[in-house]
Amino acid sequence: MQRRDFFQGSAVAAAATLGGCAAPGVQAPRTSFSVAGTYIPVVGSQQLFPVRRIYCIGRNYAAHAIERGSDPTRDPPFFFQKPTDAIQFVPVGTVPDHPYPPLTKNYHYEAELVAAIGKGGRNIPIAQALEHVWGYTLGLDMTRRDLQNAMGDQKKPWEIGKSFDRSAPLGPIHTVAQTGHFTQGAIWLKVNGQLKQNANLNQMIWSVAEQVSKLSEAFELFPGDIIYSGTPANVGPVVRGDVIEMHIDGLPNLSVKVV
Repeated sequence: MQRRDFFQGSAVAAAATLGGCAAPGVQAPRTSFSVAGTYIPVVGSQQLFPVRRIYCIGRNYAAHAIERGSDPTRDPPFFFQKPTDAIQFVPVGTVPDHPYPPLTKNYHYEAELVAAIGKGGRNIPIAQALEHVWGYTLGLDMTRRDLQNAMGDQKKPWEIGKSFDRSAPLGPIHTVAQTGHFTQGAIWLKVNGQLKQNANLNQMIWSVAEQVSKLSEAFELFPGDIIYSGTPANVGPVVRGDVIEMHIDGLPNLSVKVV
């Protein structure tokens, strides 16, 4: 069986087994212990989107690149990953608790558009890239900034600053048929009602289509991959008790309370 076909089929099987019953004709594998999968609800459906990998693009708005010390006219796109269990699903209309993580004293928000991949491939041309996007949501790329900066100063990997528990809060997936593709529209973030980030999606240096194309040069993409598409300028810290609210035109707002 081709790996791409396996992931397409496994999405159906995973959704069935999540409810406590195996899909017809599918025998559950014997494992040494149980490891929970990661699934995101799909709006207007009983389906669940099974998450395979989380990719994040760095410094994808010019003003944010500048505030992080990069040259947006020269730097090529770069990506990092978070583990799938970093996801904290945030149902629409709720304000769940979001735990302040250990080891940091400088905990930052980053508001981002999130694209969900439904068709995989390698070396995908930009002109065909959006055909591989199945849906969208909005999310926060939460960051232990002091740890990220310390690792950067030492030329070491960022994982401890980016890839920790619940560092990827996001909302439910909206299919492309429901929303169309996002090429422009307001993206903003507030902390305790005060506007902190405010930009337009058309200010991204690398569009979603370009991100999909560039990623597919380095990795074979598969259904279940999601891409955090970068954050605008004015990232900043939050403390316990703060309420974060983010917005993207065409999607329901997302809110969490830092505890």
